[in-house]
Amino acid sequence: MITTVIRWACCSLIIVVMILGIDGLDNGLALTPPMGWLAWQRYRCITDCEAYPDDCVNEQLFMRAADLLVSEGYSKLGYNYVIVDDCWLAKNRSADGKLEADKIRFPSGIKALSDYVHSKGLKFGLYEDWGTKTCAGYPGVLGHEELDAKTFAEWDVDYVKLDGCYSNVRHMDKGYPEFGRHLNNTGRPMVYSCSWPAYQEEKGMLIDYASMAKHCNLWRNYDDIDDSWESMIKIADYFAQKQEFWAKYAGPGHWNDPDMLLIGNFGLTYDQSKTQMAIWAILAAPLLMSNKLTDVQPKFKEILQNKEVIEVNQDKLGIQGTRVFRDKGIDIWTRPVEPFNNGYHSYAVAFVSRRVDGAPYPYNITLEDLGLKNPNGYSIINLFGKEKSPTTGIYCPKTTVKVRVIPSGVVFLRMNIENSNLPCTNNSKSQFFK
Repeated sequence: MITTVIRWACCSLIIVVMILGIDGLDNGLALTPPMGWLAWQRYRCITDCEAYPDDCVNEQLFMRAADLLVSEGYSKLGYNYVIVDDCWLAKNRSADGKLEADKIRFPSGIKALSDYVHSKGLKFGLYEDWGTKTCAGYPGVLGHEELDAKTFAEWDVDYVKLDGCYSNVRHMDKGYPEFGRHLNNTGRPMVYSCSWPAYQEEKGMLIDYASMAKHCNLWRNYDDIDDSWESMIKIADYFAQKQEFWAKYAGPGHWNDPDMLLIGNFGLTYDQSKTQMAIWAILAAPLLMSNKLTDVQPKFKEILQNKEVIEVNQDKLGIQGTRVFRDKGIDIWTRPVEPFNNGYHSYAVAFVSRRVDGAPYPYNITLEDLGLKNPNGYSIINLFGKEKSPTTGIYCPKTTVKVRVIPSGVVFLRMNIENSNLPCTNNSKSQFFK
């Protein structure tokens, strides 16, 4: 009798697991925010390869990107995805209904491109749209969902970005999860990037983020980013406005996505680039560069390859940070990170200047007012400072931290908890972080 009950329970458990596995994504991927390179922001839909041979969306563009991610040291730091965005497709499906790449710009086909990216030790991503057409007017997946998922698997795709043009926003809540199930059923692990919040948000719809976190590895919440400070900071502000609702749904395997990194392009200054990198690290955002890798100047490359900032972004706890205070034109963003001990987190803290008076601004605040209350104190590292080693001394909760931030710039600090059993005694030297 007992044996029978155990067998019944085990079988029932297997059935439940199978059902849950089919119903939710649960693919074990994107346990930290994905990192890599995505074409759209820099290259858009440039298809005239005669007029723009170096900027054309063709197979050579993505092969060069793969080469450079490796040769320039990006892949060693985690930038492992090469993602093809819109405009790779032929205008029509094949005679048997399958998706096809444009034969002039992608003469070798997508499988060959995927193989090339994989030969570099990287992963391959591909764009499509949950609609009748992509945003640029190429064939979408609607009506061909199962076939297209199988095609992606046959091409050894590792990452699928699914847009939402030419579709009914009211049906996205069912359509996107359905496509995710088709991806799961192929048996090939593929990171699944959804877009339905970005489309429903602009319509004022109530978005089911619990379902989002269950069915997608990441999702775009808001407008496309443009190559400007105004666009980037607008997105950051919107994330801050929505953080009480959005942040709780982020975590290992499912992330809010504020869109691509602009660093190394035309629109952000050096200091504004550091600001984007810091805020994206605080937000646990995917780090998907969209730039011309051959033209990235060394000082911008240094930002993109800052190991300590990447470590914040990739923190294993996966807690999305928030904007916690605004004062005197300074925005303060914090994120709990490892190490964690005795109920206290370490923190990454970004001081972002929104001031327009044209001068560096000194700002003081105690750790306690930042929400850092570990009785044993903290050591501090200036993540964009010349010296990456911890500062001399221990900062107690009542210690004042002094920063000096230039307009539209950032001071980005990591505050690691101290584990000593001794009570904190402030022995830190007074200094400005800048």
